[in-house]
Amino acid sequence: MNTDKIYAEAIANEYAPKDTSKVVALKKLDRKAKSQANIFAYTFGVGMTLILGLGMCLSMRVVGSGSVVMTGIGIVLGILGFVGVGMNYPIYKKLLLAGKEKYAFEIVQLAREISESAE
Repeated sequence: MNTDKIYAEAIANEYAPKDTSKVVALKKLDRKAKSQANIFAYTFGVGMTLILGLGMCLSMRVVGSGSVVMTGIGIVLGILGFVGVGMNYPIYKKLLLAGKEKYAFEIVQLAREISESAE
């Protein structure tokens, strides 16, 4: 098996002009099914990471007054950040599954039309 040939064909297909608008429509539906989950995952992940970092800074007395109260708040924020970061992936998977279920019928139908017309 010549892997260089397969790789070259895959790259050539990526840059080849798409004659049918069905392929473009299929790619748009795929992106649409996944976009909500991706946007949430990045936004929520960045937010929880910032909360985790703030909690660490407060608990190590890098930021804040350095009092015991601020250290306690820092520990609580750090734990909240750890929980949020840990829950990000399961929430992402649920949102991704919901998006795929929402557009599954249209995507499968369009993919069948494309594969039937290619034969």
